[in-house]
Amino acid sequence: MSSPPRHRLRRIKKLGSYDRALAYQILDDGLLAHVAFADGKQPFVIPMAYVRDADSLLLHGAVASRLQRALGSGVEACVCVTLLDGLVLARSVFNHSMNYRSVVAFGSAESVHGAAAKRAALERFTEKMLPGRWQDARQPSPKELGATSVVRLPMTDVTAKVRTGPPDDAVPDLELPVWAGELPMRLTMQAPVPDAGTQTGLPDYLARFVSERDD
Repeated sequence: MSSPPRHRLRRIKKLGSYDRALAYQILDDGLLAHVAFADGKQPFVIPMAYVRDADSLLLHGAVASRLQRALGSGVEACVCVTLLDGLVLARSVFNHSMNYRSVVAFGSAESVHGAAAKRAALERFTEKMLPGRWQDARQPSPKELGATSVVRLPMTDVTAKVRTGPPDDAVPDLELPVWAGELPMRLTMQAPVPDAGTQTGLPDYLARFVSERDD
């Protein structure tokens, strides 16, 4: 009997989904990924920024970085993105949990070559982080582009996993005099803190970005 595909869930299958539209929505809402790969016999997991480009993920770093060299050589990689939405407090310690949205993607990356392609990728990174920033800040010089490695990782296999709702207590525990429920969490932005040398006021796109995430 053949083994199940690498991205098939084996635990709590009801929380899983292989719907790419759902996975892509989660990826588009996130900013930070953990990228796992093996360099020889040594495994590594590196946190890094990413941006989705259709059915692929773009990752960037220094040309000399171990991760960029390994991924550019075509090794298999696994990328995980998790968005934490809250704590789930059950009546029993055993049933405590978290509400979350997560994606695990597998694939083999390829290097992005050429200054124009790298520049386009860096624009996508910048605009994902803060829409409007690319046109405002100084854009990368030829030297900076030359020192930057960009890889594209086609998502060959993708799994989303989502937990929502209240705790799942065992029936006998429902009568216990213990507070149970959800503690929702969300990412918010605090007031921008200007660098000491900043010589201009707060740009409209940044003020709008903060305001939209405080609603």
